[in-house]
Amino acid sequence: MLERIITEFSFSTVVPMDIMLIRIIGAVFLCGMIGFERRLHNNTAGVRTNMLIGLAAVMFSIITLHLIETFDVKGGSMGFDPLRLVEAVTAGVAFLAAGVVVYTRGDAKGLTTGASMWVSAAIGVSAGLGMWPLAIVATIIGIIILWILRKAEYVTGVKEPEESPG
Repeated sequence: MLERIITEFSFSTVVPMDIMLIRIIGAVFLCGMIGFERRLHNNTAGVRTNMLIGLAAVMFSIITLHLIETFDVKGGSMGFDPLRLVEAVTAGVAFLAAGVVVYTRGDAKGLTTGASMWVSAAIGVSAGLGMWPLAIVATIIGIIILWILRKAEYVTGVKEPEESPG
C-alpha cells in the first residue's frame, strides 16, 4: 500500500519540479500584477481572479507539455493537437470574461476587465511554456495599457465608457 502511494506521488514529468514551481509562481505573480492594477481602480476581476486564471493557464500548459512527451505527439502516433491548449484556455477565460461584461442602457461595461483576464491567461500559458520574455513583456505592456493610458484618458478628457472613474 505504501509503495503504491509513493509511486503515485513520485510522478516525473518533462518539466522538472523546480522549473515547474518557478513557472507556476512566476505566472501567478505576473497575473497578480495585472489583477492588482484592476483592484487598485475598483474594477471587477482583481488580484485573486487574475492569479487563479494565470494558475490555471500555467497548469494547462505544463499538462500539455507532459502529454506531448508522454504520448509521443511529435512522432504523430496520436491524434492529439497541442494547439488545443490555447483554444481551451481562451474558451474558458472567454466564459469568465463574459460574466463581467454588463450591458446597461446600450453601453457595455467591463470590457477592459474581461480583456485583462484574457491577457492574464496568455501570460499564464507563456510562463507555463517557459516563454519568460513574452510573459514579462506582456505583463509590462498590459500594465502600461491599463494604468498609463487610463491616466492619459483623464488628462485628455477622453474616457472609455465601460470604466468607472477611479
